[in-house]
Amino acid sequence: MTSPSPALQEARYTWGGDEFLFVEVAEGMSLAANFKVMSLAKNLADAGLDGIVDICPANASLLVRFDPDVLPPSSLESTVRDIERELIHDGELSLGTRIIEVPVWYDDPFTAEVAQRFREGFHQEPEGTDLDYAAKVNNLKDTAEFIQRHHEQPWLVSMVGFVAGLPFLFQLVDQDKQLQVPKYLSPRTDTPKLTVGHGGCFAAIYSVRGAGGYQMFGVAAAPIYDPAQSLADFKDFMVFFRPGDIVKFKPVSEAEYNAIQAQVEDGSYRYRQVPVTFELSKALADPEGYNQQLMEALNVI
Repeated sequence: MTSPSPALQEARYTWGGDEFLFVEVAEGMSLAANFKVMSLAKNLADAGLDGIVDICPANASLLVRFDPDVLPPSSLESTVRDIERELIHDGELSLGTRIIEVPVWYDDPFTAEVAQRFREGFHQEPEGTDLDYAAKVNNLKDTAEFIQRHHEQPWLVSMVGFVAGLPFLFQLVDQDKQLQVPKYLSPRTDTPKLTVGHGGCFAAIYSVRGAGGYQMFGVAAAPIYDPAQSLADFKDFMVFFRPGDIVKFKPVSEAEYNAIQAQVEDGSYRYRQVPVTFELSKALADPEGYNQQLMEALNVI
């Protein structure tokens, strides 16, 4: 007998001290589990309960910080359980979100230089590159095929965190087509800003320069974290990505990368993005067909 979908299972509720409610939807990441987490977070935020300090959705769980002097723990738990029951009862989950085109310079010189500095003792195969290794462990013929597989299907922002503005991304494909790449044997002390990396089944974009252990495949051309909020895409918040965003990577050349950098510098750059409704049942039933439908939305802007 197959177990029910995480979207239909009852979550596990536990407490962290006096101020945190932890809701575990599933033990492991899946599209259905993450979708339920995002739906719980959105509906709880829409409920507008006094006393909630923060709602933090993760890959397969939700952490709610609250003020127990304003909001009794029993009232918070009851509200979240009611929201969960409604989601399970409805069965059909959909999410209003956006699909965003993210230009990436794959196989760039910045990550290549850093990778060369952190080979011996850090990497599984010191004699190669991160892209070479990724292609090999995924049984692909070369780096070009890996890059194609990396950008041809979209990715879901499953959570944002670790450092300010860093998105974790889960590719919207069947499990047997997921790209899997182990992290470095030992973390680097340096990673270029906006590196597009990969660890396990997750991609990530490093919002700032710093330490990291994910394999490095390229650099995004435009910022995803703007504390000064100097670009129009950051007028509402300094962090660009939100859980539930759908990302379509677009390969760019060095010349195209430099042109985007110039637009960022003069303040005129805007991400190509369009609002969409993401329906879980359609994504699970026909991932590639539904992905094509989602990506076509970018072609009309």
